[in-house]
Order: sequence, then structure tokens, then C-alpha cells
Amino acid sequence: MFETLSVRTSHRTELLDLTSQVQEVVNQSGVSEGICHVFVPHTTAAVTINENADPSVKADILMVLNKVISDKEPYRHQEGNSPAHVKASVIGPHLTVLVSKGRLVLGTWQGVFFCEFDGPRSRRLHVKVMQG
Repeated sequence: MFETLSVRTSHRTELLDLTSQVQEVVNQSGVSEGICHVFVPHTTAAVTINENADPSVKADILMVLNKVISDKEPYRHQEGNSPAHVKASVIGPHLTVLVSKGRLVLGTWQGVFFCEFDGPRSRRLHVKVMQG
């Protein structure tokens, strides 16, 4: 099953927990054992797995990314979003999660996060669930 999720971000940089939306795609697929692949078709956004129990973890991730990948560098790309491109490349555009008994196989504190680095804007997230 292939599904495209729509995401509306509200800040320049933010991490949105999309675990429940991705799990809903798995539910709709009817796949009990397999994999779920998530892909972001944007060059200034990414997807990752991290802790979803404590919101300060998201803030810490963004703090470090903003510190390491500064917007003060003399970037050659002159559209004003070069740091967003670099952050998206560092985090990555895709991930794969195992599916067992119809559920995403995530750790107790893990969640699937959409990473916005050039918002706010409307975004897409492709989800493919495969039996196997």
C-alpha cells in the first residue's frame, strides 16, 4: 500500500511526531508482517526516529543542528535556505520500520518525526507498507 500524507508546518524549524499517522497507514494496509518505508520528497525537510516522550529532546536536536549548521556561513546557494538543505542531508530523507502483528516495531520511547528546516509550509510524506 502506498499513501501520501500531507503535513502543514508552522515554524521555520520544527520536529512533528507523525507516528500515529504512519501507524494509521499500516492499519489501512492490512499488512501484519512486513516493513513500512517513509520518504520525504523535499530537499529542505527530513524524517527521523527519536524519543517522543519528552518534548525537550526535539528542542535539543534543533538547538544542536542550529548551532552546528549556522545560518551565518557564507553559503554559495543564495536563496536563504542553505542551512535547511544541509540539515536535511544530515538527517536524511527516508527510514524503514519493521511491522509485526500490524504494528510499527518501535522502542518504548521512539516515534517517527517529520523534520522541517525551511518552514512554515505544506509538505508531503510518502509511506509504503509492504508484506513480507
